Amino acid sequence: MRKNGFTLIETLVAVTLLSVAIVAPVSLAARSLQSAYYARDQITASYLAQEAIESVRAVRDRNIMVSRQGAPIDILTGIPVGQDFLIDTRTSRMWTTCPTVPLKTDGSFYGHGADPCSMEALWEPTRFLRVVRVDFVPGTSDEVTLSVTISWTSGVFAARSFSISENMYRWAE
Repeated sequence: MRKNGFTLIETLVAVTLLSVAIVAPVSLAARSLQSAYYARDQITASYLAQEAIESVRAVRDRNIMVSRQGAPIDILTGIPVGQDFLIDTRTSRMWTTCPTVPLKTDGSFYGHGADPCSMEALWEPTRFLRVVRVDFVPGTSDEVTLSVTISWTSGVFAARSFSISENMYRWAE
């Protein structure tokens, strides 16, 4: 009399095929999610860097307007030259005292609050660090290089970085 059923080998083959069929899509989904998080952080870093450049440029342009209205000042007044600094783009405030403090958020905006070196209750630290630097182009007194570097940690070990730079000119006396 013959009994119908599965042999041990048939069962092992079926379990192996089922495991491959389940593991492949799950690992693909995990990889896709990791790529989406990286893209989100890369876009955020890009916007944060461009925001800092626009804010420093606004300080330079405001100094030009003040000078044009009869109070002559250097157009780089208020911009630390030759050292790393932080900038809160909501207020264009700049600090050189603690340039390695990460950006904070109040839930809507990125910034540093009233003081980047303090831990305010309303501002939570983020994973993004923004360092700004302005240096004179060698051999000139009317051109500076403005560079912004955004660093962050993505996942457990992956340290990421994004940098942009721009030259600014003394286009007005």
